[in-house]
Amino acid sequence: MAKPNPKGPVKTVDIVCARCKTKLYRYRKGGKGALVKCFKERISEDFTETPCTCPGCGQVFAREALIRGTPAYKVIGGKVLMK
Repeated sequence: MAKPNPKGPVKTVDIVCARCKTKLYRYRKGGKGALVKCFKERISEDFTETPCTCPGCGQVFAREALIRGTPAYKVIGGKVLMK
């Protein structure tokens, strides 16, 4: 399978916790669909202390996974919002 584009998109989105609205990531997202996964190499700013856990409320919002051979976070539906 093909790997994600290493250069990545230019457009960045803020990813926040759906429960407490704490900022989690600034992410270079491609396309206009829903946020299903976050490739680690596309995260431009990481505001979390422990991976996949909200620093504000302690909610687990994603799971670590390998997608197409690249490390990523699989987002649990409804736990995060994009701005």
